[in-house]
Amino acid sequence: MTAAGVAPLARRNPTAKAAVLLVVSLGVILLDAPAPLLALWLLALAVARWAAGIGWRRLLLAQLPFLLFAIGVVSVNALTRPGAPLLDAPVHLSAEGTVLGLAFALRGFVIGTASLAFLASTPPRELMTSLVQHARLSPRYAAALLAGHRMLEATPERWATIRAAQTVRAPLDRRGRPRFGLAGFGRTAFALLVVSIRSSERIALALESRGLGDGPRTVWHPVPLTRADALLAAAVALAVAAVVAACALTLGWHAV
Repeated sequence: MTAAGVAPLARRNPTAKAAVLLVVSLGVILLDAPAPLLALWLLALAVARWAAGIGWRRLLLAQLPFLLFAIGVVSVNALTRPGAPLLDAPVHLSAEGTVLGLAFALRGFVIGTASLAFLASTPPRELMTSLVQHARLSPRYAAALLAGHRMLEATPERWATIRAAQTVRAPLDRRGRPRFGLAGFGRTAFALLVVSIRSSERIALALESRGLGDGPRTVWHPVPLTRADALLAAAVALAVAAVVAACALTLGWHAV
């Protein structure tokens, strides 16, 4: 399996990938037929697997939140929208509502899978550096976003550390195991909140001491924007256009 660090998509400029993701997401919203959206979802899965280097197990597990959203949106539209009956008993399901619900659900699959490929192939530091270089993002905002991301990354480890410390002092049940209840969960959450606030104060002081926003700043390890990034954008645009055109010619549907 290709590692995410050397995957083809990981070698592309983060700003170019973010722009492509934004354009694709906005374009997908204009489609209201399940067929082209299904084709684009399969294409996004292929890109996430072989271009971003995401393993099949991780990729399939990442689809579960989108599946829960799909079940809800298809059910709501099928039950509430008027149209020709697809099922009359025990509940009324409209064919138009079901088709539209499937389209809405597949939009979520396409955008979610494309976002997963982007996140898996884009290191946070390179993303912030590229946005400062090529998107003219303020270094102050970039440093704050990167600091916030690292705090979120450290949250599970901090939670485990606090939980382990509280386990030592927790009362034991009849089998000699630590007994935690709702109150114990609340104490852990409160301790994590205190630790996070203190950490954020230290990070704020560190950022302020470096004088962010006091003038032009140099960039350590610049992220280049090359011709290959333009080719990536063109290839994605052509692939999406080809899928939409093929479905339009064979199925006779139209965009919103």
